[in-house]
Amino acid sequence: MPFDKNQYQQMFNDHVKQKRIKESQDFFKIKLFLQKAENSLLIAEFHKDIKPNKDQAPKLYWDYWAITIAYYSMLYAAKAVVISKGYEVSDHDAAQVALGHLLVPDAMEKEDLDILNQAYKIFEDEYVYYFEDAKTESHIARYSAIHTYTRRRVEEIFENATKFVAKIGLILQEK
Repeated sequence: MPFDKNQYQQMFNDHVKQKRIKESQDFFKIKLFLQKAENSLLIAEFHKDIKPNKDQAPKLYWDYWAITIAYYSMLYAAKAVVISKGYEVSDHDAAQVALGHLLVPDAMEKEDLDILNQAYKIFEDEYVYYFEDAKTESHIARYSAIHTYTRRRVEEIFENATKFVAKIGLILQEK
């Protein structure tokens, strides 16, 4: 489904009315959430790469946690960048809505950033999809009785989380 900026704006307004997204000036939290994001990625990588011995849980269970922790690294980065825009989110879906509304530029904003040689600041809609995908997989990993992941899928989620956190770090670098 193509990204719909207008739909995200409407959902954002609804979430504000429901107080799931609130105005915030707690800018000190930006650095704290970004640190949580970066360190969570390190922990996710450890879980992803571990080769458990016979006395440890099977690899499948380490993969569940690698996916979940990778997703949470994205959530923390999302919280940081949303705060930089003057808002705070109270839940996972609100974080995704805020990302789509506050960060994905429309065509004119993209053009302006290109002209200013600041294209690196463009938060493409693919990053919102990375977040949504990891959120879904994390939910499955946490709540389904058994679900196996291919090595490729675990790597894909981790790589997308790494790109996501890095992009937000780049955007926040000048804040």
